Formats: sequence, C-alpha cells, structure tokens
Amino acid sequence: MEEAGALKGERSGALPMDVERRVVTVWSDGTRMAGHLYGAKNRKADDKLPAVVICAGTGGTKEQTGGRLGPILARGGYMVLAFDYRGWGESDSRLMSVDPQPKLEGQADMTIKVKALRGQMSYAEQTEDIRAAVSFLIGEPCVDPDRIGLWGTSYGGGLVVWVAGNDPRVKCMVAQVPGMGAGAAPALQKYAYELATKQARGETEPVPVETGRRTGALARYTAMRRNPVKSLGFSAVEAGTRITVPSLFVVAEKEELSGNGVVEGVYQDLVKRGVSSSFHVIKGITHYGVYFEGFDEATRVELEWFDRYLKKAPHQGVEEGR
Repeated sequence: MEEAGALKGERSGALPMDVERRVVTVWSDGTRMAGHLYGAKNRKADDKLPAVVICAGTGGTKEQTGGRLGPILARGGYMVLAFDYRGWGESDSRLMSVDPQPKLEGQADMTIKVKALRGQMSYAEQTEDIRAAVSFLIGEPCVDPDRIGLWGTSYGGGLVVWVAGNDPRVKCMVAQVPGMGAGAAPALQKYAYELATKQARGETEPVPVETGRRTGALARYTAMRRNPVKSLGFSAVEAGTRITVPSLFVVAEKEELSGNGVVEGVYQDLVKRGVSSSFHVIKGITHYGVYFEGFDEATRVELEWFDRYLKKAPHQGVEEGR
C-alpha cells in the first residue's frame, strides 16, 4: 500500500545547500539496515534537537518520501532518520539456512548456504526495525532523547501507530494515509493459524518466498512477499488505545486502499481519552495523491504538528482536527 509503484521514477531532487545527509548503519536484531541521517549544517555542536524517524510504506525506501521529507524537517530544526527495513532497499537481507547447520565446535562462525529473504511484509519485524531506528537516534549526540517523533505513511502509518502505543520513548506521532492491518476477521485468523502449522511442520515454505507473492491490485509489487502468520497478534487499532502522545492522522478524502473509518475510530478514541490529536482530510485525492498533488498540504500540517508538540513541552488537551 505505498510508494514503490506510485513513486517509480520519482526522485527527491538535489540536497539543499544548508542540509547535510550522512549515510549510517542501523543494527536491527543483528542485521544491518541502511539509513540516511539529515540535519541542518548550521546546528551547533552542543544542540539537543528534536528528532523524527521516517517510516516508509509498502516497498518504499529511504530515497523516496524520506528523501523529500528529510531535508524539509532538517531545515525546520529536526534531526531526521530515514531507513530501509531489513530485506528492503539497500539494507541487508534476513537469512534462512538452506541446509541443516553444522554442529559448532567451540566457535560461532560457520560457512553455510543461505537464502536471502527480501521484500517480506512482517509487522513483527518492521516494528522491531522502527524501534531500532529510535534507539539509533537516541544515541546521536545532538538529539534530545526526550523529543523523539515518528512519521509513517501507508503500511508504515499503521506500524508507527503500533510503535507509538508500545514504546514510551516516542513523544509524538504522525500517521499518513495509514494502513491499519487486516484486522482480526475470524476467517483470516483461521487461515493464518493453519498456515502457521504448515510452516512449522515444513509442509510449505517456512518463509513465503514463492508462495507469498501478492495478487490482485497489489500484484504490481513484484518484489513484495506477504506472510499472514506475521499478522497474528498485531493490531494497530488495539495499540491505538494505548497511545498517550500527540497524534496526527492525515488521510485522503477518496482513499481506495484502506478504510478512513477505521483510522477515524482510533482518532475518536484518543479524543475521548483527552489525548491531543487531529484528523486531517486532504480533499479530492486518492491514496497515492498524498505523494503528489497532496504532498505540500500534508507536509505543511505535519511540520506544524511536530513544531507544536515536539519542539516544545507537550501540551495537554484535545485538538479539534476537523
């Protein structure tokens, strides 16, 4: 549900003269993730700046929306980390042994044949990647560890909702055209549990490389693989009930890939609980329009949100986001 197809051929353009971009490596559970760290060149050595992690959607990479938004936020006074999930973009692959591993003889090193796992959609793994990105940012000398925000779009929008509800280090969140997951429909759960049994018993691919190809409207994402087993226990909606930090939802009026009603339900729950929140509808656009004709409006309201709640001490109260 996002960038790879819609932004094909789209480039972020030249880096502004007053912004620097540093290539960084973020470790997530032993696997290297490729990242770009953005910051204003004129920042002082002893600055402690608010920071934002940019989380791409399905098939998206750090060079796409991250490459466009990163410099804008950096110019606004933020340190910004855009990264590729494990097995996506320039990040290393997760690896699966093809043959049984040899017995270790006093050391952990071994030489074996492996299969690279690429393009896997896994809520469990990608939320872990986001939390690793947060940890990396907190270690930056110029970052204020008490002012970390998340920005996620499409599939990544659902992921940041989950992380914001489960990681107390997150102090502000923006979810753009968020996909909130497949939900807990009994038929889907039954299928996922049956598939989990087959995977555990080796009766199908343990990790869906061939069987996980997308079909229907998402078949164009040829490199993407879906494993329904990885959605078991994941609910962005349920995680939303635990969010206590200022949260902005930006949605497309003519959303065709996910449900605005589900997103609005999460927002309404935040309102009832007195959490600062806003629900902003961009008129006249469909899902992918947020990267094109809706980009300027979305970016403006998102930057204003971070300025209000991440640059200053957290506010109490509820935003009227209509």
